[in-house]
Amino acid sequence: ALSGKWSEAIDANLEIIRSDPDDTEALCRLARAYSEIGKIHEARDTANKVLGIDPTNQIATKFLEKLKLVKKSDGQTFFPTRNESFLEEPGKTKLIQLLNLGEPVNFINLDPGEEVKLTCYSHRVSITTLGGVYIGRLPDDVAARLRNLIKKGNKYQALIKSVNLKEITIFVRELERGAKVAESPSFSPEKIEYVSFTPPELVHSDIPDVQTTEETPEE
Repeated sequence: ALSGKWSEAIDANLEIIRSDPDDTEALCRLARAYSEIGKIHEARDTANKVLGIDPTNQIATKFLEKLKLVKKSDGQTFFPTRNESFLEEPGKTKLIQLLNLGEPVNFINLDPGEEVKLTCYSHRVSITTLGGVYIGRLPDDVAARLRNLIKKGNKYQALIKSVNLKEITIFVRELERGAKVAESPSFSPEKIEYVSFTPPELVHSDIPDVQTTEETPEE
């Protein structure tokens, strides 16, 4: 399923279920595969079959709770982050809020910490499930930089950080840096702007106003 062949996963698990209708693991995999291709009703029915066989099955219970969110229109329900660590490294990691989100059925079953895929196009970088289902895209400035770095050999990992119906944040980590960009950080560190303060007693009217025409380079 992780290779994106969700239809094959459906066929394979249906074959298992024909031989053993009570195989809850196969049923859970089938429900997940249905949801990945947008067949929410089939996914819900399949998960309910699991609970009919095993009422205490936590995978099916959690899955059905997530499917309920599709009906909510306020978009405020939040999937809490797992306890796993999102370790930040200056220049190598970044939290990014996605734009142009896909249909809720495309991402409603994603969990924080779940890996997603960066897919580069000529003018954008889309984020998809590992199965190739569209989730959203990166902001243009970040996309342009990452496209360039990926062409030069950089490799990245992207994880879901947080999800609700109106907002998705991912955590991107640099895994490998290409030889041509060995000294180039993937992401500029956050800058804190300081405003200098000169005490009034040090300000004198006879101090000349010195200006420079040199511009501060952009990083």
